[in-house]
Amino acid sequence: MPLGVATLVALLLLAVAGSALTVLVIGVPLLLTLVLAGIPLAALERRRLRLIDPAPLLDPHREPPGPGLASWLRTRLQERCTWRELAYALLFAFVLWPLEALAVGSVLLVCGGLIGTPAMMAAGGDGEARVLKLWLADSWPEAFGVLLAGVVLLPLLTWPLGVVARGRAVLTRALLSPPHSALDSRIAELDRSRTRLVDAFEAERRRIERDLHDGAQQRLVALSMTLGLARLERPAGPLGGLLDRAHEEASAALVEIRELIHGIHPHILTDRGLTAAVEDLADRSPVPVEVLLDVPGRLPRAVETAVYFAVSEALANVAKHSGATRVTVTGGHARGRLTVDVEDDGRGGARVGGTAAGNGSGRAGGDRGGGPDGSGPGGGGVGGTGLQGVADRLSVLGGTLLLSSPPGGPTVFGLEVPCPPADGRT
Repeated sequence: MPLGVATLVALLLLAVAGSALTVLVIGVPLLLTLVLAGIPLAALERRRLRLIDPAPLLDPHREPPGPGLASWLRTRLQERCTWRELAYALLFAFVLWPLEALAVGSVLLVCGGLIGTPAMMAAGGDGEARVLKLWLADSWPEAFGVLLAGVVLLPLLTWPLGVVARGRAVLTRALLSPPHSALDSRIAELDRSRTRLVDAFEAERRRIERDLHDGAQQRLVALSMTLGLARLERPAGPLGGLLDRAHEEASAALVEIRELIHGIHPHILTDRGLTAAVEDLADRSPVPVEVLLDVPGRLPRAVETAVYFAVSEALANVAKHSGATRVTVTGGHARGRLTVDVEDDGRGGARVGGTAAGNGSGRAGGDRGGGPDGSGPGGGGVGGTGLQGVADRLSVLGGTLLLSSPPGGPTVFGLEVPCPPADGRT
């Protein structure tokens, strides 16, 4: 009850002073303190709960991503548990402690009134006392009998107080426990397993790319050179024509395998980073592309790969379906998020999940005139999964792929992926 009174007074002072001083800006920190007032109260309640509950109530708050007060405040204000704790503080200050005071006061009033009957009779001087304002005790034996009844009732009436305390503990645990903690833990584990699978998939793609580059491609190069040398001998008859055709087929196969290797995992992305890789895509696009990316340094490999293939798929769809004459790729890295937009001046009307996009935007699940899975013309190595595959790849990283394509254009593919600040990462 004293803690409840102190909480009530603190909340009222912060609310009144903060509201009154908001005009002078001084009230803003006070109102912010009011919003965060549930955090220390909840911490104290968790410690108090250990007095009667053997199972500890864990702190649901996350560690801030960086040092400093600003990072701490931003993290706390974005957590649902912070607002739950504020709601608990308001409930505690205005409802719970008055009910507890009523319960304790009732026990003390009943037992105290019975036990104090002889003292009231002696103080009155007229040989009588009114017991709990219910009946009149007019003799000393009756007064001491009432006292004995009060002594007997005292331990009996403390049992309901124990029930109240237990119910209060159950309510506190229910209000301050992280919601669906087991489910959240399961979801977090599923996210981690999906990330591990994506990492393993990317590692396998790089291994296949190395094997093709160092194995099959080199053999085709050697075969093409051998056939070229054989053509120099100019053998007579049909054999010369066959050598010419074999050399042409070997050259075509070499071009195809180089394109396949580039689609699986381009060397330029590994060696020079996302900006250079997107510029390479722009150079190879049949539609003129202007690249305005501001991504200093290197980003995590998974982010670079996912964004590269997303841009590749978007440019492939533009070239095949949009009728555009120009494409602009813009983006940058700020506040721990990478954003990239691919905008074309085509006819618009791109589809999301098989329905017309209209003037709105949504998660990309299809493309202009493509199949329901959004499969495009190769897509730069997305494996035929199209925009849906790109969206799935980004979702593993906590990112989104959005599409806005009103009829008549323009069409904008928007990518947003959370990632650490750009630096000189490997």
